[in-house]
Amino acid sequence: MKIKSSMKFSALLTLILFYFILMNVYAQSEITAIDILLDPDQVMLDSAKVFNTSMLQNYPEGFALDANHAPHITVVQSFVRTAELDKVYAAVENVVENEKPATEILTATGMYYIPYNNLGLAGITVKTTPGLLSFQAKLLEAILPYTGKGTGEAFVPNLDSSEISKPTIDYVTAFESEHSGDKFNPHVTIGLAQEDFIKEMMTKKFNRFTFTSESVSIYQLGDLGTAQKKLWSTGKR
Repeated sequence: MKIKSSMKFSALLTLILFYFILMNVYAQSEITAIDILLDPDQVMLDSAKVFNTSMLQNYPEGFALDANHAPHITVVQSFVRTAELDKVYAAVENVVENEKPATEILTATGMYYIPYNNLGLAGITVKTTPGLLSFQAKLLEAILPYTGKGTGEAFVPNLDSSEISKPTIDYVTAFESEHSGDKFNPHVTIGLAQEDFIKEMMTKKFNRFTFTSESVSIYQLGDLGTAQKKLWSTGKR
């Protein structure tokens, strides 16, 4: 009798564990990692692609700036409930109409990189403006009712089926507390290359330039913060 009871108890625990695993998978499929971003004009696109081409020659396993890795300026990253994406779009559109970010003249100021497994994820830095900060604050407030907690399941899957990197998930999770307001550092990511190559690249003089944004878009995020799947946009591109 003790053996049968033990077997029943073990089976019950297995069913409970299976239930919670299913619930977790279901919950994560209902969460989407989004990037509310500015689509830069051709001036910035041309500059970013020149750097990206050079970086791909150094590290071909990196990523090209294309439809799956759109050059952009992140304004807000967040986890939102998939079922309420239409409400997110409407809320963002309302903020765009009031704040008019496309009228902002932006300035590219230099370069930066983040070390990553002996590589470097590099980008062009953009000067923060009162207009950008206001736009960001209004967006965070507007989408707050639709936010949730997310994991790697909320991102566009990697083509090689590898897991979404923990730094990517952590960045989105902590975006409002660590990357907004006084901590906001607008930039355009330009690619991945060997760290020594990027260090050398950054020793060269950077010619500052001005540009604008053509539209505001919402993308589902991929690994390393790439804008991979366009969900909504005010523009045609």
